[in-house]
Amino acid sequence: MSKKLSGISMTTHVRKLRRVGLCLGFVVACCGMTVAVAADGTHAVTPPDAATIEHQWVAANRPYDNARQAILAQTHKIAWQGPMQPDWQSLTGYSTPEWYRDAKFGIFIHWGVYSVAAYKGEWYPRHAYERTGEYANYYQHQVATYGPMPQVGYKDLIPRFKAEHFDPQAWAKLFREAGARYVVPVAEHHDGFAMYDSKLSDWTAVKMGPHRDVIGELAKAIRAQGMKLGLSSHRAEHDWFYEYGRTFNSDVNDPRYAALYGPAHPSESAKGEDGQDVDWTFVSDAYLDDWLARSSEIVQDYHPDLMYFDWWVGQPRFRGALTEFVAFYYNQAAARKQPVVQFYKLDDMRPGTGTMNIERGQAADIRQEPWQTETSVSPDSWGYAEGDTYKSPDEIVQLLADVVSKNGNLLLNIGPKADGTIPPQATHILEAVGQWLRANGDAIYGTRPWRRFGEGPTQVVAGTMEDTKTKPYTAEDFRFTTKGSQLYAIEMAWPATGHALIHSIGPAMKVASVTSLATGKPVVFKQQPDGLRLDLPAQPAGVHAYVYRIGMESL
Repeated sequence: MSKKLSGISMTTHVRKLRRVGLCLGFVVACCGMTVAVAADGTHAVTPPDAATIEHQWVAANRPYDNARQAILAQTHKIAWQGPMQPDWQSLTGYSTPEWYRDAKFGIFIHWGVYSVAAYKGEWYPRHAYERTGEYANYYQHQVATYGPMPQVGYKDLIPRFKAEHFDPQAWAKLFREAGARYVVPVAEHHDGFAMYDSKLSDWTAVKMGPHRDVIGELAKAIRAQGMKLGLSSHRAEHDWFYEYGRTFNSDVNDPRYAALYGPAHPSESAKGEDGQDVDWTFVSDAYLDDWLARSSEIVQDYHPDLMYFDWWVGQPRFRGALTEFVAFYYNQAAARKQPVVQFYKLDDMRPGTGTMNIERGQAADIRQEPWQTETSVSPDSWGYAEGDTYKSPDEIVQLLADVVSKNGNLLLNIGPKADGTIPPQATHILEAVGQWLRANGDAIYGTRPWRRFGEGPTQVVAGTMEDTKTKPYTAEDFRFTTKGSQLYAIEMAWPATGHALIHSIGPAMKVASVTSLATGKPVVFKQQPDGLRLDLPAQPAGVHAYVYRIGMESL
């Protein structure tokens, strides 16, 4: 799509169309869409221009105008009337709450209509319209399984999303037994289907599919188990998520479904003069208002203790709406005396205005400010996928130990099936982590970093999307945490030699006692010039990682 329409910028063109009230048929005619028959029998089309897309999308959402304006009015008011204001300098008054620093471990839940297809994860709705390239197998699967386009599309999976075995109380009980202190279900993913009771859409789990307020039921069950409630919105990316459906005769181009499929603008990015990626994707004022209203609606109705946005809120056009939302979120929470957490990724927010989240990645060293890593029980997907692979409990426990030693929290994702059951592989992982935490949680919950995060030969591959690149840990790898006068040493694997040596605890550091957390029994130790030697039994005491409480005169 050209960035110019008859020499006029897209934004100007859209505004002119709105003023004169041109009908959709005229817009399509004036844009001169062309149609051709593709090799697979579908009709390829030239995607509509931004003006046509916006006119179509705005018209589809017009029934919600009054509700949207009411939410926006309240948002604007609260954003400017409180301890915070919608500018980055004011928002640096944020401080990560102590409850979150103590919690250390949470559960993420990716569950939605995409779970029906159960095909390679939660990006299925986008790739199902991608007829060529490396993701063409998604389109082939969609057509072979559900029927040809445009007669059938992603929307037709919604009636199959029945959630007939969804038991929020059982889920919450499992999460609590897994040792989680907070739970973050996805309120809306990129697909545009709200899992909550939205006043701004008919495409919701309350009005379609399960016909239940999934988020409302989960919120009640999670809090009944004493855990904090987080919610995530991935709606920002919905601006372009279904763009491939614009390139051929699919239901994405049908105005009747514009409220579900969204603007579906073409995504546009390029390398700037400095070599950095620059995003030029078109985002309208109407879309920003809609995003802000939907985000605020979630906060108004469910009062989450944590809010999570996916990465695209850092797109330049979103920055103003983002600051307004964050100020609104902080101010309304402050009025209720609710200490809340706002996550951000990469450079999406100014440091100090929220809590940094690293997707599928770790930190190289102790970070001064609290942070979080999010990853999934699957190395490949977030939503449920048939035939998926899963990580081992060892990997998850070792990751938790590494992250906590560096002043971070771990948010571990699971993807339930469409019927509301949690895959047995995921359940097994959660149960194993919970068992480990019941024995060793003193080294995790409420702890703070030591003077160094750990020692050993294994080097963590730091950064986003790097969590599967770290090599297996050895018995020489330790991670350290502290609580009060206690130092905890977490050994990442069991030594075959019958002893362990912790080099970081030198002879000048007076050790009074060493206790195995798994057994509660004292461990024989000796301070040597090269470190603290522990004499251990031939068989491991516990599983996954091995924790020693070390009493010293001073840390």
